This record gives sequence, structure tokens and C-alpha cells, in this order.
Amino acid sequence: MMEQISGGLVVSCQALDHEPLHSPFIMSKLALAAKQGGAAGIRANSKADIIAIKEEVSLPVIGIVKRDYAGSAVFITATKKEIDELLESGCEMIAMDSTVRERPDGVTLADLVAYCRKKNPAILLMADISTVEEAEIAQQMGFDCVSTTLHGYTSYTSSTKLYDNDFAFLKSVLQKIRIPVIAEGNVLTPEMYKRCLELGAASVVVGGAITRPKEITARFVAAAKS
Repeated sequence: MMEQISGGLVVSCQALDHEPLHSPFIMSKLALAAKQGGAAGIRANSKADIIAIKEEVSLPVIGIVKRDYAGSAVFITATKKEIDELLESGCEMIAMDSTVRERPDGVTLADLVAYCRKKNPAILLMADISTVEEAEIAQQMGFDCVSTTLHGYTSYTSSTKLYDNDFAFLKSVLQKIRIPVIAEGNVLTPEMYKRCLELGAASVVVGGAITRPKEITARFVAAAKS
């Protein structure tokens, strides 16, 4: 899978249950459109969406399950329950929150990695990180790749964005990490996508700029008002 997505675009096809496009059928069609546009892979949320997408396209899928838990800020593939759902979905890679924040029910990131490796040694694991230190920990744990997904979305990184200072955070991760680094988070234009690849990202995940028309519309409206 890493060879398939290397140097290419992974399109995130997601819609939460409160969003207008929430539907496995719609997500499968977004994935088809992404494939026809040249995407190398798909990132998708929930077992149902992934199954529908796999029936529609042959592209490799990075699977996640977003679920809120009381007492924890971690919501991307937070527990073994989500791991089990993704193992049943047919996705080729599982991404999980790999920040240092406390997880639900006291489960640790190491617990989840070991659980995945035992149940399906062939499946690839992506670490969604927000700091260089978290990327280093994920590498030590044996993740197959790291993604900058959560930079800017944790309480201790919320003041910065991935694209700040010509992707300074991405550069810092690339300098420290030996495993593939995937750029993700507010990559809004083709130029930004290209720049991530130029800097050395193995691949780039783009979601909102492609598959979230509500957010795209809001950016246009906001631009006219500013």
C-alpha cells in the first residue's frame, strides 16, 4: 500500500452524522470521483463507509472510526472496539490517534498496537500525531507511517497550523523520522499539496478542500465578507 500511495494524493471521504453528506452510498461515490480524478488512496471513517467504498473502488483505504468518549479528548480509533470494526471493514491501513493524551478506559497506545499486530499482522498502522515527540514515540512503537493529522488540533498545538511558515512542522517531523511521513491537515490548494511532496512527504491526505462542499462554500462566503 505504501508503494501505491507514494508520491500521490489520498482523498479523505468523510461526513459525520450531523453533516449533509452523511451516507455510506454518498461516500462511495465521492471515492469513485476521487479515483477518476487520479487519487492514489482513500481515507474513510466508519466500518459502513469503508465497506461501501471498497465495493465501489479498488483503491487502498486508510480506515478510522471517530467516536466520542466521556473524559477523553481522543476520538480517532480510540479503543479496541474501533480496531475490531476496522479489522472487519477490509481497509488496508488503520489510523489511530497517537498523541500523548489519555485514552478512554485507561487503554494505552501500546495496547492498541499490540492488539492490532496480534489480530492481523498484515494490516498497516498509521499514527496520527501532533508533535515531533509523538512521531518519535510512534516510530519506536513500530507504526508503519506517521501523519501530521492532529497538529493544530490538540490543546498544546492549537496555536499553529500545519502550513505555518512554509510547513515548518512537517519539515521538523521529516528531519527526525525514518518511517514514511504523510502530510495531512488543512492542505487546501494544489500548490500546498505539491509543496508537501517537494519537502519529502511520502503522500498527502486532502479532505475538506475536496469532499466537504459545506466547508468549501463557507470559505467562499467568508472571503467575500472579509
